[in-house]
Amino acid sequence: MTEENLKGFILALLSSGFIGASFIIKKKGLRKAAAASGVRAGVGGYSYLLEPLWWIGLITMIVGEIANFVAYAFAPAVLVTPLGALSIIVSAVLAHFILKERLHKLGMLGCVMCIVGSVIIVIHAPQEYPIASVQEIWSMATQPAFLLYVGSVIVLVFILVFHFAPRCGHSNVLVFTGICSLMGSLSVMSVKALGTSIKLSFEGKNQLIYAETWFFMMVVAISVITQMNYLNKALDTFNTAVVSPIYYVMFTTLTILASVIMFKVF
Repeated sequence: MTEENLKGFILALLSSGFIGASFIIKKKGLRKAAAASGVRAGVGGYSYLLEPLWWIGLITMIVGEIANFVAYAFAPAVLVTPLGALSIIVSAVLAHFILKERLHKLGMLGCVMCIVGSVIIVIHAPQEYPIASVQEIWSMATQPAFLLYVGSVIVLVFILVFHFAPRCGHSNVLVFTGICSLMGSLSVMSVKALGTSIKLSFEGKNQLIYAETWFFMMVVAISVITQMNYLNKALDTFNTAVVSPIYYVMFTTLTILASVIMFKVF
């Protein structure tokens, strides 16, 4: 493992710990807000915005995401993203003891399989090609194959949001987590581009003068807000031990697919 990949690896581990804990803290906050207002986030309530515990969970997640953001600047997405498996273990264990959402034997087996799969991917993670400018990333993002992927994601998200979410969003966990995962794959590619731009700027190659950098920043903001909204709905509606692994698997799979298409990292 190169020094750059090692930095990304350590940051990704720290990120997963914070994000895994944030699931539990936010779930506790959502429960308190629902009990106080009588309107749950899963049915469109936003009373959790007045709940301090939910904000603590959000801050914990932001810390984890910042570590994740920096990790993407050092290591390829196919190395960083699978390490999110640790967040599943953290959230599953904490949910078992704090939220009393019992983890059964098959759930434990699933956690072990996530760890094994992530270790295999990390061991065989490819070396990333050096990127000299944000414009180089822009040329990757505007290639026909990736534009087709982005178009497909946007269409699927609109179908899930406007057709499936009102009808079966509260009975099928794949709807809310699907929206989060699809948008997440786009946010990771944008975070990777933005992180690389900031890293290059600190090295003396200012990338903030290019419009492409600000475009990637806008995509990150839109994607993260969408993810946060529907992740809250998923956590409020379904068991954390169900939401966390399904979200992880879908998000990781889509992110690796997007990374392969955009960065040609096999």
